[in-house]
Amino acid sequence: MRIDRVKLIAEMARRDINCNRLVELSGVSRPTLTAVRSGKSCSMETAEKLAAVLGNDIIEKGE
Repeated sequence: MRIDRVKLIAEMARRDINCNRLVELSGVSRPTLTAVRSGKSCSMETAEKLAAVLGNDIIEKGE
């Protein structure tokens, strides 16, 4: 599963959420969030946790 890193970063900025806050809100570990932000793939569970906070638009279509 891939998260659109540009949309992720843009949505974080739009909602004024930094990495530490997103870790707290989503329950995703800091190393995992860093990996996702750099474009690495993640599990469906991780994608769902991040999408629950930031919206489903961050998940790349076709995965």
